[in-house]
Amino acid sequence: MILKKGFLLLLFLVLTLVVKASSILINMDEDQKNHLKAYGIAYWSITQKAEVSWLLNYRGGSFLISYSKPVEDECKIRGVSYQVIPDAKVTAILNEINDPEVNMEMVKLEKAPKIAVYSPKSKLPWDDAVTMVLTYAEIPYDIIYDDEVLKDKLSGYDWLHLHHEDFTGQYGRFWSAFQNTAWYRDDVRTQEATAKRNGFSKVSQMKLAVAKKMKEFCAGGGFLFAMCSATDSFDIALSAEGVDICASMFDGDAEDPNAQSKLNYNNTLAFRDFKLDLNPANYKLSDIDVTQTRNLTQENDYFTLFEFSAKSDLVPTILTQDHDRVIKGFMGQTTAFRKSLLKSSITVLGENKGAGEVRYLHGDIGKGQFTFYGGHDPEDYQHLVGDPPTDLNLHPNSPGYRLILNNVLFPAAKKKHQKT
Repeated sequence: MILKKGFLLLLFLVLTLVVKASSILINMDEDQKNHLKAYGIAYWSITQKAEVSWLLNYRGGSFLISYSKPVEDECKIRGVSYQVIPDAKVTAILNEINDPEVNMEMVKLEKAPKIAVYSPKSKLPWDDAVTMVLTYAEIPYDIIYDDEVLKDKLSGYDWLHLHHEDFTGQYGRFWSAFQNTAWYRDDVRTQEATAKRNGFSKVSQMKLAVAKKMKEFCAGGGFLFAMCSATDSFDIALSAEGVDICASMFDGDAEDPNAQSKLNYNNTLAFRDFKLDLNPANYKLSDIDVTQTRNLTQENDYFTLFEFSAKSDLVPTILTQDHDRVIKGFMGQTTAFRKSLLKSSITVLGENKGAGEVRYLHGDIGKGQFTFYGGHDPEDYQHLVGDPPTDLNLHPNSPGYRLILNNVLFPAAKKKHQKT
């Protein structure tokens, strides 16, 4: 009887604690077991109508979620570290964050963004960091490509990621090394057929039209995220509207010998005054990318995230949330951006100052915003065509991948930070 009473008393105490425990704190500092899946918990909780707040600069950018057993169960299932905390603890945390002398802020995440990934339907011999981390974090997304963009399907989405695309219509300049491979030939045939189906005589013309649709999407209030070659090739294509910059092996006729002087930098998002590389055998499209001129090795290749004022610079603070301010570098077809070619309106989020290269940047256009992130895979230093994809089960705490997921959740706080 005594044992039974003791058990009932213990059960009562446990239930009392649960009732008083009003919130779940998902810490995002070094003690978090799985940073990447934590973003998935936050996204999922928003879809379940839970109250979710992002505690910027508090323990690595932690998430505070109103308590419910389903949220707690999801944390356990996905292997995400968390604490169940009572109202008194929540109040203490919020008081600390609200201190004007402390570089912290709280932002509520109000809407789960509908995500589109611009990616070819055909299987190409490389993977994509964004689709891999979205899948790993269990955040849903749709695959769209040229047909959907040209049919104005972007209006149904809040956030768009650009796969490692070459928007200039030069097929990533893979012609020199891979022109005889089946995947390259298949890609050319598919792209040419798509262009013809949509009323274009050249793939370059179609890609420009697609880029302009994406620019309109962003200017209208959408969020655009690009990595690797989709960053600089996007701006190059926009600047070359009405100018042939493709050699004959890409579009059947020679490029305009005066192409450089005809570029219009007013059309671009992030870059200005760049010089084209018209050698069709080079991967490099212009001097925006520093891949072929940089002197860094894997041992000294890194970039540092800037620290912004959380209370006055909310957007860059969101985008740089991490448990490590120094991020190891990684290469790509476009690895990093020459700092001297950035427009004055661009906010640099991460750079290697000594090397004069920017790895991570953000900007505004109209009512929307965009982020460019150099490199291919944050956990594969020199990912080559045909290499196997990264197993993110081996990198659940990747600081480099966290930057991608910051951008994924960014539109969730739309009412707080979107330009009007």
